[in-house]
Amino acid sequence: MAKRYRVTLTAEEREALGGMISRGKADARKLAHARVLLQADASEGGPSWTDTQIAEAVRVSVRTVERVRQRFVEDGLEAALRPRPSPRVYARKLDGAQEAKLVARPRPAEPGRRQGDAGAPRPGLAASPQRCRRHRRLAIHH
Repeated sequence: MAKRYRVTLTAEEREALGGMISRGKADARKLAHARVLLQADASEGGPSWTDTQIAEAVRVSVRTVERVRQRFVEDGLEAALRPRPSPRVYARKLDGAQEAKLVARPRPAEPGRRQGDAGAPRPGLAASPQRCRRHRRLAIHH
């Protein structure tokens, strides 16, 4: 069966990928994708391995090999190496007014300290995740 996405690397791309792998200083996923592309290279002198062979050698799934091939052909080398950005949109837990109220709120007194002392929010700093969770928990119970 003919490959749907045929990877053909230039000499410069092969050299760049080989250098990245030999240095080993990139993210593990990026290195794995570089290995996939080098083994999938169907240009003259390239190994042109099958997806199954590549998956076993690089220790990734066959589907990962297919996706890396597709991203290389459609979007180029850089896109094939870096992780795809997540399309997920995260809903905000607090709106601007709630966050401002949270930041302006004094901290409860800790043992050995006065209320609002050492840790009152400074202007320009966002509320910590722990403080946001505590505020939501207090808002629910009141």
